[in-house]
Amino acid sequence: MRRTALAALCLTAVATMAVTGCQGDDKADGKSKADTGQSEQSGTSKEPFAGLTGGEIAERAVDATYEADSFRMTGDIPDEESGGTIALDMALDRKGNCAGNLSIGGEGRADLIKSGDTIYMKYDEDFLRAQSEGEPKDETDAVVDMLAGKWTKMSAKGPDAEEFTDFCDISTVLGDAEDTRSDATRGKTTDVDGTPAITLHEKGDKENYTLYVATEGEPYVLKLVSDTPSDKGSLTFSDYDKPVPADKPSGEILDLDELG
Repeated sequence: MRRTALAALCLTAVATMAVTGCQGDDKADGKSKADTGQSEQSGTSKEPFAGLTGGEIAERAVDATYEADSFRMTGDIPDEESGGTIALDMALDRKGNCAGNLSIGGEGRADLIKSGDTIYMKYDEDFLRAQSEGEPKDETDAVVDMLAGKWTKMSAKGPDAEEFTDFCDISTVLGDAEDTRSDATRGKTTDVDGTPAITLHEKGDKENYTLYVATEGEPYVLKLVSDTPSDKGSLTFSDYDKPVPADKPSGEILDLDELG
């Protein structure tokens, strides 16, 4: 399969998490009370981030998200190769297990489960034909006849599985933001699927992002939105620390390693 899901994910989730950063901004002392959320009555405010800059909130959010044992990502992210988008719904955990589905450019669907050292995938006909564009029709028809609607499996340690094993790894998905500094500014309070949140805005030379952080419970990242006109996309994060349903599929499973 061409480079799609992992590459697009890195361009949004990983890049955005790196931009918002894990360390407070050196400019914090120079920010106004309006920007930091401080007020003369902040001592009695129930605002969990009262007195913190946007960069400091981002630090707490990224730290909390990094420490989560699992989470679920849903959304639409850009696909550099096609110029379109990838729709995904994926749950993943610290053990490298994952379960969900994705669609590229709205053409079909692929289901993915990684359990231990095995990756299971199931593609529908539209997905297979879209990914085989440009190939001889008889070869595409043969692939569709063999794979469409059927679960397949392959070793997660094989070369063909690399893009999927990376995609199911939380550390790879979130990237490394330890040395990043943030100029994020505080925005309005809102909610993401019923969870109270505060918005943070990060504006760079070429890329702009909005980060939504939970204001109740752990300060998890709830949503990432790219506000860059040429690189639109968003991811919603939920189901923190919940078990990932990465059970082996039932029924007949084609072993792609045996088929070569």
